[in-house]
Amino acid sequence: MPKTKLFPVTVVGSWTRPAWLVAALRQRQAGEISGAEFDLVADDAVLAAIKYQEDAGVDIVADGEMRRDNFYSFVVDKLNGMRLMKLSQLLDYVKDRAGFEEILRALDVPSFAIKSPIAIDKISEREGLCVDEAKFLKEHTHRATKVPIPYLLTRSSWFEGLSDKAYPTREELARDVVKILRREILRLKELGIDFIQLDEPSLSQVVYGDEAEQTFMCAALGSRTDPATELEFAVRLVNETVAGIDGVRFGVHVCRGNWSRKEEVLLTGNYGPLLPWLMRMNVDQLVLEMATPRAGEIEVFKEYRNQKEIGLGVSNPRTDQIETPREITRRVKEMLKYFDPDKIYLNPDCGFGTFAERCVNTPEIAYRKLQAISAAAELLRKEYA
Repeated sequence: MPKTKLFPVTVVGSWTRPAWLVAALRQRQAGEISGAEFDLVADDAVLAAIKYQEDAGVDIVADGEMRRDNFYSFVVDKLNGMRLMKLSQLLDYVKDRAGFEEILRALDVPSFAIKSPIAIDKISEREGLCVDEAKFLKEHTHRATKVPIPYLLTRSSWFEGLSDKAYPTREELARDVVKILRREILRLKELGIDFIQLDEPSLSQVVYGDEAEQTFMCAALGSRTDPATELEFAVRLVNETVAGIDGVRFGVHVCRGNWSRKEEVLLTGNYGPLLPWLMRMNVDQLVLEMATPRAGEIEVFKEYRNQKEIGLGVSNPRTDQIETPREITRRVKEMLKYFDPDKIYLNPDCGFGTFAERCVNTPEIAYRKLQAISAAAELLRKEYA
């Protein structure tokens, strides 16, 4: 992807879905309308999301994930062997149901609204995961493009009691997931997509989550091992997924949760414990949540100066407060102590609508937040050009 200016502005992926789109999504899932009928409705929502971004000054645009139930569950429509299940349904398979229900209540997790794609048989492609989204996006913008793909499928889709008959271990599921993601990445590259973002937010759960055997992070449920083992597994799979593929910029997105506007229920902790593993991932950029105190100290990046590009989260998608351009530039200058100007991209911490029925903001506020980021980028370009 040619980089023509410093501090490019982009998004993490999702945009707030209007009620009429969510209604059409539910009709499609219930079999009341066809996929083609749904796409006609979703097309209008995507066009609106693109226009909001372009009008706000975003340099690298996404389609808002408007065709998705959430950032990874949509794969049930694309893959054989998957079943879309609500958290409330998965509770039947949790060892300590009562205890886990209490965890979900405490964390403000809507168990009837958040859904996961669960592998219940051998998975195989029915159609490309994101190619339809990417084609429509490319046809309707002249700006650089980003497509998020759900790398975390291995961790979120293997569930004991449901998946283990087809895949006795997560490692066996991972082999098929990597093959599918690699084929999809090659298709996206062929289409001319500039930036492919691998979504793996659940890594922060590995380090900062509750020590209980059953965990929740973006609906990633399941038994976990020690953090070092989990992180080594993630590094290996990311590197296998992107091995030998050039001509497209890769990023990995990590955050601390985006299912609630209650900051106190989301994860807290600096990136220090994750950075040794993130820096070993063969990607160009780390797309990071950095706009809230929960993200911790920027000083943890000191020993990793310029080793990666940083997709710097400078706006909290879950608040009504619009960060000012001056506030944003101050945050960027803190990161400039450790990364050169040409290594820093600007984005919100997360998407504005990670879960279709739990969007965290309105389009109007999201637009104003992106405007502020774009204005900050212009101030920075004048100073560091």
